[in-house]
Amino acid sequence: MRDESQFLRSDVEQELTWAPCVNASEIGVAVKDGVVELTGYVKTYAEKLAAERATMRVANVRALANEIKVKLPASGERTDEDIARMARSTLDWNASIPDTVRVEVSDGWITLRGSVEWLYQKDEAERAVRNLIGVKGITNAITLKPTTTPTGTKAKIEEALKRSAEVDEGRIQVETDADKVTLRGTVQTLAERMAAERIASAAPGVIRVENLLAVG
Repeated sequence: MRDESQFLRSDVEQELTWAPCVNASEIGVAVKDGVVELTGYVKTYAEKLAAERATMRVANVRALANEIKVKLPASGERTDEDIARMARSTLDWNASIPDTVRVEVSDGWITLRGSVEWLYQKDEAERAVRNLIGVKGITNAITLKPTTTPTGTKAKIEEALKRSAEVDEGRIQVETDADKVTLRGTVQTLAERMAAERIASAAPGVIRVENLLAVG
């Protein structure tokens, strides 16, 4: 009989095959004690992230190590100057991102710098540029400088978790300390874990979310 790792590996492989924007034939899957490691090569950074998201949706995946490498085809190669120009234009056209965000590109790798007021703006800046042609990876070095003082943060996050269809708020405990939020408890999937973190990060004045939620 196959052990649990073999069953989980099969589930992850099937989910990768099911994902329309992932070429599962180029991705290797290894599993040990609920921890999944992805290896291999993909043609875009967006595909690497799509493989990561697909894996996180699978039940019983407790942690993920994404070691997939981006190997651009000739048609996907762009100069750093082209990538920087595209990234700057994309950020400028996104109303959620202030003009305090700067872009640096080296060998296809984007580094985001500058400062924003909200944690969601930092995340949105990264989401905005990750699908650009020629991008091999992103480092998000944007700092947070909120102008809003956190008030009633714990209650606001708990209410937001209750409204969400993505999480089971009854299994999540919220702790706050000034501008820091800590999440504890258990969730069913890595996707639910990340959803809870996104919800907490949207609270006014929050600079850091420590996600200690266990999967399983």
